[in-house]
Amino acid sequence: MMSFFGGNSKSVELPKHNPVLEHALKIPALQKLVGKRVILASNSPRRKEILRTFGLAPEIVPSTFEETLPFGGFQDPHEYPVATATHKAVEVYERLVNENPDDAPDLVIAADTVVLTHPPPGLSSTPRFADELGPPQDILEKPINKEDNLRMLLDLNGGICEVVTGVSVVFPVLEAPGYKVKSIEERTLVYFAQNENSLLEAYVESGEGKDRAGGFAVQGLGGMLIRKVDGDYQNVVGFPAASFFKFLDVLIEEEVDFLED
Repeated sequence: MMSFFGGNSKSVELPKHNPVLEHALKIPALQKLVGKRVILASNSPRRKEILRTFGLAPEIVPSTFEETLPFGGFQDPHEYPVATATHKAVEVYERLVNENPDDAPDLVIAADTVVLTHPPPGLSSTPRFADELGPPQDILEKPINKEDNLRMLLDLNGGICEVVTGVSVVFPVLEAPGYKVKSIEERTLVYFAQNENSLLEAYVESGEGKDRAGGFAVQGLGGMLIRKVDGDYQNVVGFPAASFFKFLDVLIEEEVDFLED
Protein backbone atom coordinates (compact mmCIF):
# COMPACT_ATOMS: atom_id res chain seq x y z
CA MET A 1 0.00 0.00 0.00
CA MET A 2 1.12 3.59 -0.64
CA SER A 3 0.61 6.26 2.05
CA PHE A 4 0.23 10.01 1.59
CA PHE A 5 0.36 12.55 4.43
CA GLY A 6 -0.94 16.09 4.58
CA GLY A 7 -0.49 18.33 7.64
CA ASN A 8 -2.01 16.72 10.71
CA SER A 9 -4.39 14.59 8.73
CA LYS A 10 -4.24 10.84 8.88
CA SER A 11 -2.42 8.98 6.18
CA VAL A 12 -4.48 7.98 3.18
CA GLU A 13 -3.61 4.54 1.92
CA LEU A 14 -3.96 3.78 -1.76
CA PRO A 15 -3.74 0.30 -3.21
CA LYS A 16 -0.42 -0.57 -4.81
CA HIS A 17 -2.29 -1.82 -7.85
CA ASN A 18 -5.62 -0.48 -9.04
CA PRO A 19 -6.55 -1.18 -12.65
CA VAL A 20 -10.16 -0.01 -12.30
CA LEU A 21 -10.80 3.47 -13.66
CA GLU A 22 -13.22 5.99 -12.17
CA HIS A 23 -15.76 5.72 -14.97
CA ALA A 24 -16.10 1.94 -14.65
CA LEU A 25 -19.56 0.58 -13.97
CA LYS A 26 -20.17 -0.68 -10.44
CA ILE A 27 -20.54 -4.32 -11.41
CA PRO A 28 -19.18 -7.35 -9.50
CA ALA A 29 -16.54 -8.19 -12.12
CA LEU A 30 -14.92 -4.75 -11.96
CA GLN A 31 -15.41 -4.13 -8.24
CA LYS A 32 -13.61 -7.41 -7.53
CA LEU A 33 -10.60 -6.13 -9.50
CA VAL A 34 -10.09 -3.00 -7.37
CA GLY A 35 -6.67 -3.20 -5.75
CA LYS A 36 -5.68 -6.26 -7.79
CA ARG A 37 -2.69 -6.69 -10.06
CA VAL A 38 -4.22 -7.30 -13.48
CA ILE A 39 -2.05 -8.01 -16.52
CA LEU A 40 -2.90 -7.87 -20.22
CA ALA A 41 -0.53 -10.26 -22.00
CA SER A 42 -0.70 -8.30 -25.23
CA ASN A 43 0.81 -5.24 -26.82
CA SER A 44 -2.28 -4.67 -28.96
CA PRO A 45 -3.37 -1.01 -28.75
CA ARG A 46 -6.88 -2.09 -29.80
CA ARG A 47 -7.33 -4.51 -26.89
CA LYS A 48 -5.90 -1.97 -24.47
CA GLU A 49 -8.29 0.73 -25.70
CA ILE A 50 -11.35 -1.55 -25.61
CA LEU A 51 -10.66 -2.50 -21.99
CA ARG A 52 -10.04 1.14 -21.01
CA THR A 53 -13.35 2.10 -22.61
CA PHE A 54 -15.09 -0.16 -20.12
CA GLY A 55 -13.03 1.04 -17.17
CA LEU A 56 -10.19 -1.47 -16.94
CA ALA A 57 -6.55 -0.42 -17.35
CA PRO A 58 -4.35 -3.48 -16.81
CA GLU A 59 -0.57 -3.51 -16.87
CA ILE A 60 0.77 -4.36 -20.32
CA VAL A 61 3.17 -7.30 -20.35
CA PRO A 62 3.35 -8.79 -23.86
CA SER A 63 3.76 -12.53 -24.06
CA THR A 64 6.91 -14.00 -25.57
CA PHE A 65 5.10 -17.15 -26.66
CA GLU A 66 5.79 -17.82 -30.33
CA GLU A 67 2.45 -18.32 -32.06
CA THR A 68 3.52 -21.41 -33.93
CA LEU A 69 0.83 -23.91 -32.98
CA PRO A 70 -0.01 -26.09 -36.02
CA PHE A 71 -3.45 -25.06 -37.22
CA GLY A 72 -3.93 -28.47 -38.83
CA GLY A 73 -3.53 -30.11 -35.44
CA PHE A 74 -6.94 -28.88 -34.30
CA GLN A 75 -10.00 -30.87 -35.32
CA ASP A 76 -12.13 -27.84 -34.54
CA PRO A 77 -10.48 -24.66 -35.89
CA HIS A 78 -12.20 -22.59 -33.20
CA GLU A 79 -9.95 -24.23 -30.61
CA TYR A 80 -6.86 -22.69 -32.21
CA PRO A 81 -7.19 -19.11 -30.84
CA VAL A 82 -8.20 -20.44 -27.41
CA ALA A 83 -5.08 -22.61 -27.25
CA THR A 84 -2.87 -19.73 -28.37
CA ALA A 85 -4.41 -17.37 -25.80
CA THR A 86 -3.87 -19.98 -23.07
CA HIS A 87 -0.18 -20.35 -23.92
CA LYS A 88 0.22 -16.56 -23.88
CA ALA A 89 -1.45 -16.17 -20.48
CA VAL A 90 0.45 -19.01 -18.82
CA GLU A 91 3.81 -17.79 -20.16
CA VAL A 92 3.28 -14.30 -18.72
CA TYR A 93 1.91 -15.54 -15.39
CA GLU A 94 4.80 -17.96 -14.80
CA ARG A 95 7.36 -15.35 -15.84
CA LEU A 96 6.03 -12.68 -13.47
CA VAL A 97 5.76 -15.11 -10.56
CA ASN A 98 9.36 -16.19 -11.08
CA GLU A 99 10.53 -12.57 -11.33
CA ASN A 100 8.78 -11.43 -8.14
CA PRO A 101 6.87 -14.04 -6.11
CA ASP A 102 5.84 -11.38 -3.58
CA ASP A 103 4.00 -9.38 -6.23
CA ALA A 104 2.44 -12.12 -8.32
CA PRO A 105 -0.42 -11.22 -10.66
CA ASP A 106 -3.98 -11.67 -9.44
CA LEU A 107 -5.19 -12.04 -13.00
CA VAL A 108 -3.53 -12.41 -16.39
CA ILE A 109 -5.66 -11.85 -19.48
CA ALA A 110 -4.64 -13.03 -22.93
CA ALA A 111 -6.46 -13.10 -26.24
CA ASP A 112 -5.93 -14.28 -29.78
CA THR A 113 -8.10 -13.30 -32.73
CA VAL A 114 -8.18 -15.20 -36.01
CA VAL A 115 -10.15 -14.88 -39.22
CA LEU A 116 -11.57 -18.07 -40.67
CA THR A 117 -12.86 -18.47 -44.21
CA HIS A 118 -16.17 -20.10 -45.06
CA PRO A 119 -18.38 -20.17 -41.93
CA PRO A 120 -19.55 -23.69 -41.01
CA PRO A 121 -22.99 -24.95 -42.17
CA GLY A 122 -25.80 -23.30 -40.27
CA LEU A 123 -23.96 -19.99 -39.90
CA SER A 124 -23.71 -19.17 -43.59
CA SER A 125 -26.54 -17.82 -45.71
CA THR A 126 -25.33 -19.94 -48.64
CA PRO A 127 -27.95 -22.68 -49.27
CA ARG A 128 -26.73 -26.30 -49.12
CA PHE A 129 -28.31 -29.73 -49.12
CA ALA A 130 -28.51 -31.32 -45.66
CA ASP A 131 -25.82 -33.90 -46.44
CA GLU A 132 -23.55 -31.49 -48.31
CA LEU A 133 -20.42 -30.49 -46.43
CA GLY A 134 -19.06 -27.02 -46.91
CA PRO A 135 -15.42 -26.31 -47.74
CA PRO A 136 -12.98 -26.65 -44.84
CA GLN A 137 -12.32 -23.51 -42.88
CA ASP A 138 -8.88 -22.04 -43.40
CA ILE A 139 -7.19 -19.51 -41.19
CA LEU A 140 -6.24 -16.15 -42.65
CA GLU A 141 -3.01 -14.88 -41.14
CA LYS A 142 -1.59 -11.41 -41.56
CA PRO A 143 -0.67 -10.79 -45.23
CA ILE A 144 3.00 -11.13 -46.04
CA ASN A 145 2.92 -8.37 -48.67
CA LYS A 146 0.53 -6.26 -50.74
CA GLU A 147 -0.05 -9.03 -53.26
CA ASP A 148 -1.02 -11.41 -50.49
CA ASN A 149 -3.32 -8.78 -48.97
CA LEU A 150 -5.12 -8.31 -52.29
CA ARG A 151 -5.46 -12.07 -52.72
CA MET A 152 -7.14 -12.32 -49.30
CA LEU A 153 -9.56 -9.50 -50.02
CA LEU A 154 -10.48 -10.91 -53.42
CA ASP A 155 -11.24 -14.22 -51.73
CA LEU A 156 -13.38 -12.54 -49.08
CA ASN A 157 -15.08 -10.10 -51.48
CA GLY A 158 -18.85 -10.58 -51.59
CA GLY A 159 -18.61 -13.44 -49.09
CA ILE A 160 -18.57 -14.12 -45.37
CA CYS A 161 -15.75 -14.76 -42.95
CA GLU A 162 -15.83 -15.74 -39.30
CA VAL A 163 -13.82 -13.81 -36.72
CA VAL A 164 -13.00 -15.87 -33.64
CA THR A 165 -11.34 -14.58 -30.48
CA GLY A 166 -10.12 -16.88 -27.76
CA VAL A 167 -9.75 -15.28 -24.32
CA SER A 168 -7.93 -17.04 -21.49
CA VAL A 169 -7.38 -15.89 -17.92
CA VAL A 170 -4.91 -17.24 -15.39
CA PHE A 171 -5.32 -16.69 -11.65
CA PRO A 172 -3.60 -18.11 -8.55
CA VAL A 173 -5.01 -21.08 -6.61
CA LEU A 174 -3.67 -23.12 -3.70
CA GLU A 175 -3.44 -26.47 -5.46
CA ALA A 176 -0.64 -27.40 -7.89
CA PRO A 177 0.60 -25.98 -10.18
CA GLY A 178 -0.44 -22.85 -8.28
CA TYR A 179 -2.72 -21.36 -10.93
CA LYS A 180 -5.85 -22.15 -12.89
CA VAL A 181 -6.75 -21.36 -16.51
CA LYS A 182 -10.24 -20.58 -17.75
CA SER A 183 -11.19 -19.68 -21.31
CA ILE A 184 -14.00 -18.53 -23.56
CA GLU A 185 -14.36 -17.95 -27.28
CA GLU A 186 -16.43 -15.44 -29.24
CA ARG A 187 -17.52 -15.83 -32.87
CA THR A 188 -18.69 -13.05 -35.17
CA LEU A 189 -19.66 -13.17 -38.84
CA VAL A 190 -18.43 -10.42 -41.15
CA TYR A 191 -20.23 -9.95 -44.47
CA PHE A 192 -18.21 -8.34 -47.23
CA ALA A 193 -19.90 -6.16 -49.82
CA GLN A 194 -19.39 -6.95 -53.50
CA ASN A 195 -16.65 -4.39 -53.95
CA GLU A 196 -15.02 -3.19 -57.15
CA ASN A 197 -11.46 -4.39 -57.61
CA SER A 198 -10.34 -0.77 -57.73
CA LEU A 199 -11.60 -0.24 -54.16
CA LEU A 200 -9.82 -3.34 -52.91
CA GLU A 201 -6.61 -2.22 -54.61
CA ALA A 202 -6.90 1.27 -53.11
CA TYR A 203 -7.39 -0.26 -49.67
CA VAL A 204 -4.33 -2.45 -50.05
CA GLU A 205 -2.29 0.60 -51.09
CA SER A 206 -3.36 2.37 -47.87
CA GLY A 207 -1.34 -0.20 -45.93
CA GLU A 208 -3.93 -0.47 -43.16
CA GLY A 209 -4.44 -4.20 -43.57
CA LYS A 210 -0.80 -5.22 -43.57
CA ASP A 211 -0.65 -6.11 -39.86
CA ARG A 212 -4.23 -7.40 -39.49
CA ALA A 213 -5.42 -10.98 -39.60
CA GLY A 214 -7.45 -11.35 -42.78
CA GLY A 215 -5.89 -8.20 -44.20
CA PHE A 216 -8.56 -5.70 -43.09
CA ALA A 217 -9.52 -3.49 -40.14
CA VAL A 218 -13.27 -3.12 -39.71
CA GLN A 219 -12.88 -0.08 -37.42
CA GLY A 220 -10.81 1.82 -39.97
CA LEU A 221 -10.79 2.32 -43.71
CA GLY A 222 -11.63 -1.36 -44.07
CA GLY A 223 -15.15 -0.55 -42.90
CA MET A 224 -15.83 0.60 -46.47
CA LEU A 225 -15.50 -3.02 -47.60
CA ILE A 226 -18.01 -4.44 -45.11
CA ARG A 227 -21.76 -4.86 -45.67
CA LYS A 228 -22.69 -5.92 -42.13
CA VAL A 229 -21.43 -7.53 -38.94
CA ASP A 230 -23.45 -10.26 -37.28
CA GLY A 231 -22.39 -10.50 -33.63
CA ASP A 232 -20.05 -8.60 -31.35
CA TYR A 233 -18.41 -5.73 -33.25
CA GLN A 234 -15.72 -5.34 -30.57
CA ASN A 235 -14.77 -8.96 -31.17
CA VAL A 236 -13.89 -8.12 -34.76
CA VAL A 237 -11.77 -5.21 -33.54
CA GLY A 238 -9.89 -7.56 -31.23
CA PHE A 239 -11.55 -8.19 -27.86
CA PRO A 240 -15.10 -9.34 -26.92
CA ALA A 241 -15.53 -7.08 -23.90
CA ALA A 242 -19.20 -7.80 -23.16
CA SER A 243 -18.67 -11.55 -23.03
CA PHE A 244 -15.43 -11.11 -21.08
CA PHE A 245 -17.01 -9.20 -18.19
CA LYS A 246 -19.91 -11.67 -18.04
CA PHE A 247 -17.27 -14.41 -17.96
CA LEU A 248 -15.63 -12.77 -14.93
CA ASP A 249 -19.00 -12.63 -13.15
CA VAL A 250 -19.41 -16.38 -13.71
CA LEU A 251 -15.93 -17.06 -12.31
CA ILE A 252 -16.71 -14.99 -9.22
CA GLU A 253 -19.77 -17.15 -8.60
CA GLU A 254 -18.29 -20.55 -9.46
CA GLU A 255 -14.57 -20.43 -8.57
CA VAL A 256 -13.85 -20.28 -4.82
CA ASP A 257 -10.26 -19.05 -5.24
CA PHE A 258 -10.97 -16.50 -7.94
CA LEU A 259 -9.55 -13.08 -6.95
CA GLU A 260 -9.56 -13.93 -3.26
CA ASP A 261 -7.16 -12.04 -0.99
